[in-house]
Amino acid sequence: MQQTKSQSMAAERQFDYERSFQRRKEIYSRVCNDIVSTVLSGYTGPVAIRLWNGELACGMPGAPATVTVHDSGVLRELLLHRDLLRLTDAYLAGLIDVEGDMEALFDLKQYLAAGKLSRGSRLRLLGQALRLPMRDTHATTRGRRADRSARRNSRASIEHHYDVSNEFYRLWLGPEMVYSCAYFSSPGQPLAEAQRDKLDYLCRKLRLQPGQTLLDIGCGWGALALWAARHYGVQVHGITLSQEQYRLARERVRKAGLEQQVQIELRDYRDLDAGTQYDRIVSVGMFEHVGVKNYPLYFGTVQQVLKPGGLFLNHGITSENGWQCTPLTRFMNHYIFPDGELARISEVTNAMEHAGFEIVDVESLRRHYPLTLRHWVSALELNRDAAVRKSDETTYRLWRLYMAGCAHYFDEGSIGVHQILAGHLHRHLPLPLRRDDLYTRLEVNEEVQS
Repeated sequence: MQQTKSQSMAAERQFDYERSFQRRKEIYSRVCNDIVSTVLSGYTGPVAIRLWNGELACGMPGAPATVTVHDSGVLRELLLHRDLLRLTDAYLAGLIDVEGDMEALFDLKQYLAAGKLSRGSRLRLLGQALRLPMRDTHATTRGRRADRSARRNSRASIEHHYDVSNEFYRLWLGPEMVYSCAYFSSPGQPLAEAQRDKLDYLCRKLRLQPGQTLLDIGCGWGALALWAARHYGVQVHGITLSQEQYRLARERVRKAGLEQQVQIELRDYRDLDAGTQYDRIVSVGMFEHVGVKNYPLYFGTVQQVLKPGGLFLNHGITSENGWQCTPLTRFMNHYIFPDGELARISEVTNAMEHAGFEIVDVESLRRHYPLTLRHWVSALELNRDAAVRKSDETTYRLWRLYMAGCAHYFDEGSIGVHQILAGHLHRHLPLPLRRDDLYTRLEVNEEVQS
């Protein structure tokens, strides 16, 4: 009898707990719905907001992008702290999911930036936020945050980004393993073909000739080095700070049978032998790691190891407003490039001129980068399960968010990418009077071996 009474009391307590828990969840749902509907009042864009119970707080079913909030504490933190890095942490931890077009999410960001609430509405929302529980911090991960104590452009900072896994990058970069924007003849051109066009375009801009020496600073997985050696007959010295890139690049050189033409080294550009000079120097997608304060050293080093009459091509991302402290730049430095900085194109060309270069050609490829990034995001999403196996869930989510965001910002024009061709000041440079030769494409259909 006593046991039956105890069991009955335990069942009653469990029932009361479950009923109380359910009431709290209903309250949290109403509060979150109120917060979202107030903040997004009048929003008619492509993003819908769904709560953990399946209720749509904003938008319509079948929206291009649907954000599902699994934890009400996420909205509490967003309102109380207004820190987008906390929101990113929540997404990386799986407390928020995004279905559909990740890039559409940034339409919502623009709306929030432009929207203004009255003081009374803000105070009411803060009060509502305090009714919500704190976020489940045990579910939060900061595993991909960068260690910023390392030397700028050091091996540690490069490895943070590039040594995720060669297999991870191979899933979405394409057969050439080129981690920079392609060069499209039309928006519908296949990515692999557009990347081969870019490799060849770089070689034509450098006016490569058989027997010349080419230094490739930040050679990545060796695509350009292999292309230049195979199709232009040059001797290539490629350097990288990534152990994973170094390993795969050397393997690709060996498989291509080009060991006599291509040398890949794990080396910092600051450690180049000042006594060795090259006919041509190229740097693609590495410049973003240098840091504005290091421009004199970087360009001075390149100027020192470039032969008189040689050519240098610098391909790098630029920023409309320079590297200011914004939510975007904090996100990039916290999660993606721990030492990354972007500068205005005018700052870059000024630094090159101060180092003793004559600028002979500047071209913007900004419109090509959103096309490239959308191919990458699509391939990453298509290979989601394999990407998680080759890295982890956090890395998959981070790269999906990062690349979709970059596509948005390249498309709107706040960031760009420029190719700058230069040579020594007051030197006769090996260039024709017109640019006609740049558009005479080398007819090659052969892929670089991966």
